[in-house]
Amino acid sequence: MAEPQTIHVDIVSAEGELFSGAATEVFAPASQGDLGILPRHAPLLTLLKPGEVRVRTPEGEEQHFFVGGGALEVQPSRVTVLADTALRARDIDEAAALAARQRAEDALREKGGHMTEAEALAELARVAAMMKVLKRLRDQRG
Repeated sequence: MAEPQTIHVDIVSAEGELFSGAATEVFAPASQGDLGILPRHAPLLTLLKPGEVRVRTPEGEEQHFFVGGGALEVQPSRVTVLADTALRARDIDEAAALAARQRAEDALREKGGHMTEAEALAELARVAAMMKVLKRLRDQRG
């Protein structure tokens, strides 16, 4: 049986590198919709919205990451995710995410606090995406 074709994937943020290795597929939350990327994909540069990046390794394992936004560059043999913030999905702190949601909701109600309306709405979108990633992981575990 032939080896599956692969594409090299790097997922990095200001905190450091989260993943570097081969993949058979990559799924990412682009600003204009979700993308599925296979080896030899056409070159592409796009912004990322908060959400889940999934990497399927040649062994068939799927790795899950949360990104808070950023940029995605695709070349035929390489995918680079430059995330504003990123973490392995299993490392998401649900309590911290819920607290962040509460702070953002409070800021929207209070208006004029330490967070602008736009910042509060962006934080709510980020937390919603994070909770969606957590739910997907829980559903997969059964």
